[in-house]
Amino acid sequence: MTTEFFNITVIGAGNGGKTMAAHLGYLGYPVTLYNRTANRVQAVKELGHIELIGAGFSPGTLCPIARVTSDIAEALSEAKLIMVVIPSSAHAEIAKVMSPHLKDGQVAVLHPGRTCGAIEFRNVLDKTNCQANVIIAETETFIYASRSDGPAEARIFSIKQSVPLAALPATANQTVLDLIRQPYPQYINGGNVLKTGLNNMGAIFHPALALLNAGWIEATFGDFDFYVQGATQSVARVLEVLDRERVTVASALGIQARSGLDWLSMAYDAHGENLYEAIHAHTGYAGIKAPGTLQHRYIFEDVPMSLVPIASLGKMVGVSVRVMDAIIRLACVIHSTDYWRRGRTVEKLGIQHLSVAELLHFVNEYKLAP
Repeated sequence: MTTEFFNITVIGAGNGGKTMAAHLGYLGYPVTLYNRTANRVQAVKELGHIELIGAGFSPGTLCPIARVTSDIAEALSEAKLIMVVIPSSAHAEIAKVMSPHLKDGQVAVLHPGRTCGAIEFRNVLDKTNCQANVIIAETETFIYASRSDGPAEARIFSIKQSVPLAALPATANQTVLDLIRQPYPQYINGGNVLKTGLNNMGAIFHPALALLNAGWIEATFGDFDFYVQGATQSVARVLEVLDRERVTVASALGIQARSGLDWLSMAYDAHGENLYEAIHAHTGYAGIKAPGTLQHRYIFEDVPMSLVPIASLGKMVGVSVRVMDAIIRLACVIHSTDYWRRGRTVEKLGIQHLSVAELLHFVNEYKLAP
């Protein structure tokens, strides 16, 4: 089959955005890289390329970037596929910015959606009266482990071999997969956006582990192994209860979510009788340092965009999420902010009035049940 090198726009020029733009350019796709702040992408614009390092790429691999812009209308004008690679806390704002410039037939994918990202994005498009017939999708996790070594450089440590993806509605899953699997055969059908969002493992492993090690992080500026030393037996027991609450919320919504134990086994071949044993069985966690500060995305992004929507869904369907609520409240105290107010609650998402059957119909068909 002949490859169609269609136009792809990458929204966001952080570590992930630059990595994705570079790799797509390397693969031969005409790539537009958008960032709202022009000086962040000035070096790429002047050079016309990003240097890609690591993961099987020869040193000095220069990947062409066809267009670099801070003009959203220009960025979206020719795009067939739009890759949104920004913090999930910025999804609502970028949806508002993109709304008047989207065109019929475009596909926008959130990398990743965290929890209820696609629902939030679609809700903003509806509220801003977007007239374009576009498909919004989200991935369960980001496909790369990467970092940016310089203003026009990207380093890939690894590329995941299987990443679930779901569209809103789920009836459009195959349409999105047919398109995105041309450059990325690793994407697989993730069911629906409730399933991808409720399988968000970062919600379980990131915020609680950081918050329950707050004293150590502040005293050492993160100079300890985050998972190996931070996930003590007591801390791991809290993670297990959080995980059970997440899986129970999913079950109440008709979703069979993977447990943390299942995920560690599937992703890393790490096994144990409990999360403490499984975490410590994963040799890849050795050497991963803790965040250097509590002002970190593990809290300010993962709490409002992951834990809050899971807990809010749980309360909507009558599931006890007391430990999840406690972690959210602890984050609120430590950061002196109200993450319930800032986060993706069912009220903000506009789904608070739906029954379980109606919510499932919504994510699968994108219309309310009669």
